[in-house]
Amino acid sequence: MAGPGPRPVRAPRGTEPSALGWQQEAALRMLQNNLDPEVAEHPDKLVVYGGTGKAARDWRSFDAMVRTLRTLKQDETMLVQSGRPVGVMQTHEWAPRVLIANSNLVGDWATWEEFRRLEALGLTMYGQMTAGSWIYIGTQGILQGTYETFAAVAAKLHSTGKGVDGTLAGTITLTAGLGGMGGAQPLAVTMNDGVAICVDCDPRAIDRRIEHRYLDVKADSLDHALQLATEARDARRPLSIGVLGNAAELVPQLLAMGAPIDIVTDQTSAHDPLAYLPVGVAFEDMADAATKDPAGFTTRARESMARHVEAMVGFQDAGAEVFDYGNSIRGEARLAGYDRAFAFPGFVPAYIRPLFCEGKGPFRWAALSGDPADIARTDKAVLELFPENESLARWIRMAGERVHFQGLPARICWLGYGERDKAGERFNDMVASGELAAPVVIGRDHLDCGSVASPYRETEAMLDGSDAIADWPLLNAMVNVASGASWVSLHHGGGVGMGRSIHAGQVTVADGTALAAEKIRRVLTNDPGMGVIRHVDAGYDIAESVAGERGVRVPMREGDSA
Repeated sequence: MAGPGPRPVRAPRGTEPSALGWQQEAALRMLQNNLDPEVAEHPDKLVVYGGTGKAARDWRSFDAMVRTLRTLKQDETMLVQSGRPVGVMQTHEWAPRVLIANSNLVGDWATWEEFRRLEALGLTMYGQMTAGSWIYIGTQGILQGTYETFAAVAAKLHSTGKGVDGTLAGTITLTAGLGGMGGAQPLAVTMNDGVAICVDCDPRAIDRRIEHRYLDVKADSLDHALQLATEARDARRPLSIGVLGNAAELVPQLLAMGAPIDIVTDQTSAHDPLAYLPVGVAFEDMADAATKDPAGFTTRARESMARHVEAMVGFQDAGAEVFDYGNSIRGEARLAGYDRAFAFPGFVPAYIRPLFCEGKGPFRWAALSGDPADIARTDKAVLELFPENESLARWIRMAGERVHFQGLPARICWLGYGERDKAGERFNDMVASGELAAPVVIGRDHLDCGSVASPYRETEAMLDGSDAIADWPLLNAMVNVASGASWVSLHHGGGVGMGRSIHAGQVTVADGTALAAEKIRRVLTNDPGMGVIRHVDAGYDIAESVAGERGVRVPMREGDSA
């Protein structure tokens, strides 16, 4: 029998649940899948990604959640407070089987210092986004969003005369961070036909991305990386290159060298200063240094981030396309005293917001059978459902060819209002007919159109100035509970850090039953519908058009048209 401490965890496969129903079994398998060594960054520490994003508070809590999910009835709901199961309540069959709240602190207390004090007392954990809500699917989870972002960058370069054919062919992208989130960057760039130089201070991250086919090659040095990049660029050949080093040193070096960089971004774990390597600290000494002097380490990390961001601004001044990819590095650099930290925009206002206005966002699913053939069948179903969407078709085809599954086979694609429910219902029908071997879990990233208040990322530079209004994710969570989601979560902090976001997640299980079909229809309509009404309320014309065309009721607009 497994002991109370760290041990390998892997989700069961197959068609027989160990719980009392598939809704509970789905939560159980996805919790376990988050900690699969193929999926998690540091599974022995229960850390899934982002340096500190955990699936459970401690191993005793993990065991209690597993035990409870296996005995949970169809009319009961398990309550999880920051990674610890604190109660089981009798509810009803339409209610979620699990309700999760992670890392939520009252406003004046929502600081890293207070969070860490409480975490040290064993009272909370950092749930990040999909780590603490059990719907992480590995690096693929952020891949299509990253792909869509770089496709939008390519389109912008083309429209301004800098790009040749609307792809990234003939360009070099410079970025850093190859962890669970940042690891998507090299493949997203090469999928758009570009060249990427990716810096990371952890040799294991580089090796892992190569092993999983997200990264092509590892350079011997910065000069070697630049040589490989320019050769591939000139040949208009996609290539991604990992280079070992500290971004706060290498990015300024490349700027000083006059490196021919066209696009610059970053996905280091800058949201948490204790997860960013300061200049002058060896990578192997990083954990000890952060533990011994967290305040001093934070100061040094922020100073290094300021150097990093200053170099990014330097590339922008030289004509490169530069953007923040949502990790709060600008905010941390500003705290260090760099007054031009916000000279470049975040990726959402720069490229993605029009998609949010249409209720589009990351729609992901995982095959509980563990059989990759189930994902191949759902891929085919998505292509059949939306034959007119060529960009979606291109993504699905490329993902099928190039994406390495981590843990349970899974897929992600971006679908909008009026599309997610159709896909969900089709999957449910496929389970019912036996075309799929077992039920499918349907969820999303919290980086979505209407589930987040995050002034440094999803809600940066809202048209009406409502960046920090946090009512929207609370409403999103409540409407998903009311609509019948299988589990619902509310988190604080996410990928941008304490005090900087509130976000909600939902997961719905297609188990082939008529009840699941009813739930899917409501959840997968109302959830993206929140994105439409959120952007209508902020004054976006695209969202108003979508609401009018697709019958999304917005009471304030009904009065205006009377």
